[in-house]
Amino acid sequence: MNSPRNRRYFGTDGIRGRVGEKPITPEDMLHLGWATGKALALHPGGEVLIGKDTRESGYMMESALESGLSAAGMGVVLTGPLPTPAVAFLTRTSDAAAGIMISASHNPYHDNGVKFFSSDGQKLSDELEFKIETLLAKNQTVESGALGKARRHTRAADDYVDYCLEQVGADLGLSDFKIVLDCAHGAAYEVGPKLLNKLGAEVILAGALPDGKNINDECGSVHPQHMAELVKKHNADLGIALDGDADRIVLADASGKVIDGDGILFVLGVHGQRNLRAAGGIVGTVMSNLGLELACQERGIVFERSNVGDRYVLEKLYANNWTLGGETSGHIIQLDKSTTGDGLLTAVSVLEVMLSTGRTLGELVSDLQIYPQSMINVPINGSVSAAILLDDETVINAVREVESVLDCNGRVVLRPSGTEPVIRVMVEGVDAVQVETLVEQLTMAVESASANH
Repeated sequence: MNSPRNRRYFGTDGIRGRVGEKPITPEDMLHLGWATGKALALHPGGEVLIGKDTRESGYMMESALESGLSAAGMGVVLTGPLPTPAVAFLTRTSDAAAGIMISASHNPYHDNGVKFFSSDGQKLSDELEFKIETLLAKNQTVESGALGKARRHTRAADDYVDYCLEQVGADLGLSDFKIVLDCAHGAAYEVGPKLLNKLGAEVILAGALPDGKNINDECGSVHPQHMAELVKKHNADLGIALDGDADRIVLADASGKVIDGDGILFVLGVHGQRNLRAAGGIVGTVMSNLGLELACQERGIVFERSNVGDRYVLEKLYANNWTLGGETSGHIIQLDKSTTGDGLLTAVSVLEVMLSTGRTLGELVSDLQIYPQSMINVPINGSVSAAILLDDETVINAVREVESVLDCNGRVVLRPSGTEPVIRVMVEGVDAVQVETLVEQLTMAVESASANH
């Protein structure tokens, strides 16, 4: 099987890069649309649903992808700005052959990318991604009578909100809740407040004035302190911060304390309604805090780790026939409700637990001991592969030394990012000061190895 990490364009979550540079150029998007259409040859004359976040480059990419798909004989359904999980939902509940989300998720506005979904609302298989890559170098147009047509999905946002309401039940009343919602000036700026308002909540809205450039800019889940401060200012019960395409979420309790994906998994898994002892366990990643793993063990809940990336979390969930998994970043997957991470569904799921237990978010996470953890992103030279640096003797020796100091009371993780040209260096332990010292030590080793190659 061809791993995404061995490919030229596809990473762990589609294709992503800086706008105007390969592969995020109009010409590349045109070819990508055509290659995608040809790779979907089993669905001739079918339609591909295209959504996007609020980046101004989305217009260019949407038009180019539409042209390429049409040239390959595929129809196109345009939804306009919509969360990534909404595109997955609409793809699997319609007759679409595939779904495309134009977004670079939590990245700044000058980046953009393309995420793909199969007809069942799941990420494309490795084989189909590889087939698309092999077709990118080719380009031809079907005869005029076979060209695909484009149309707009006028109820996309309403259908997605209705779906979310169905998942939580009509009896979930939030009339007693005051909630801060930060949409990161991104894809959920309309559907987010609409959903919470329909549930009866009082919503203090932030990050809902997109101008094409301010997506994720000092707001949203990438910068949750803004949301946390608003919670304290307005005496809110809960704070919700989404990322640009609304598949990630970070929360804040009534005191303004930020709760990341590890805390959310703890709330949904340990305090949730599902009986995980009978139905399975929880999937985290190599970056999940050790405290989450230990908390699950104490409660008899099986906890397993995958590589970072929702596709790897999904693989382990399907392999184990489990329903709940996610990442520290806030990408939470509930397979009993959706095929992909969904920030808004995750938020209302946590609210379900709060209502059913009569406890605040702060009370729900009070038993979770989070171990001090520090991570530094070390930029790497594009001419040197991350694999070479991680195999460098200087780096290997530095890791051994740090692990010796931790003496089984912590963890070390070095991994290349799937979306940025960096190596993520993470150290976790009991002593916060020691953790900071050790992560700096490892960072210098990686930088030294990079400079010597």
